[in-house]
Amino acid sequence: MTKVTLTVNGRTMSGECEDRTLLVQFIREKLGLTGTHVGCDTTQCGACVIHMDGRSVKSCSILAVQASGSTITTIEGLAGQGELHPVQAAFKEHHGLQCGFCTPGMVMTAVDMINREGGSLTEEKVRAGLEGNICRCTGYHNIVKAILAADAEMAAGRQAAE
Repeated sequence: MTKVTLTVNGRTMSGECEDRTLLVQFIREKLGLTGTHVGCDTTQCGACVIHMDGRSVKSCSILAVQASGSTITTIEGLAGQGELHPVQAAFKEHHGLQCGFCTPGMVMTAVDMINREGGSLTEEKVRAGLEGNICRCTGYHNIVKAILAADAEMAAGRQAAE
């Protein structure tokens, strides 16, 4: 057993696990944060996307011991002070979810996309950015619409702050 220490959603958290434990399993089973979903265990579906050291990653493709010392943000860490993150709010407002299984991964991917390319997203860029995320309920139309709306809102907020 190896001790893994991470900063998760702003808090230092530790736990012991076998060296072969996937980060997604560690987050769900050892830390009790079940918003990160396990869909395929083969990096195909994107349900397990989190942010590690500021970038979106599929947590089923990383061992927990490899992530030790990293800063992790899960879907539970996005909302702040009782307010939904703008991407979460846009998904709600624009009906960008149905069953909700893929939603945490979609939201985490979208936040990273907006952080990297905010203000310049197009439908084509969003669709390309979501290629690693699978939703079996929708045709992605409302998901794309929600991400574009969040991008516009966040860009306006950045401009207002300047």
